[in-house]
Amino acid sequence: MRFVSIPAVTAILLAGSAQAATDPSGTWLTGDGRAKVKIERCGPGSANVCGTVVWVKTPLNDQGQPRTDIKNPDPKKRSRPVIGMPLMDNLKPDEDGFKGQIYNADEGKLYDVTLARESASELSVSGCLLRILCGSQTWTKAPDEVAQAAAPKAKPAAAKPAQPAEKAAEKAAQP
Repeated sequence: MRFVSIPAVTAILLAGSAQAATDPSGTWLTGDGRAKVKIERCGPGSANVCGTVVWVKTPLNDQGQPRTDIKNPDPKKRSRPVIGMPLMDNLKPDEDGFKGQIYNADEGKLYDVTLARESASELSVSGCLLRILCGSQTWTKAPDEVAQAAAPKAKPAAAKPAQPAEKAAEKAAQP
């Protein structure tokens, strides 16, 4: 039988709790409050994190259609819905949190990004374009229940109310 020392067990437990404290997984409301992003483990051995838009404050455009990625530099992606769109793919663990790239649909650009958990309810998102244009914001923890899990449907045309004569004809036709 092998014995494990108490310090070794303590180190393993502390490492596990440190990982949980820095893990950015969950649903987060962006700093401007316009979107919620679900961050989940992904990649080899679930060591990395990925993020997807799961809710937007204004899901429909001025024409009543679901918002799309209209500023994407790839014309083939401009018709994809914003809800369900990946923003981060395979951010890798780093001593500061997780690093990789984040897509900004407002500009159609990729930024270098670092995610760092500030607390149980706050996530620091710091990004740079060309290492000179940098900024950061704090995202807040949001409930995992998301009302807009899929892209919203376009608004249907208003149905014309049945006229009294049509209603009478419908009633007469029923057995």
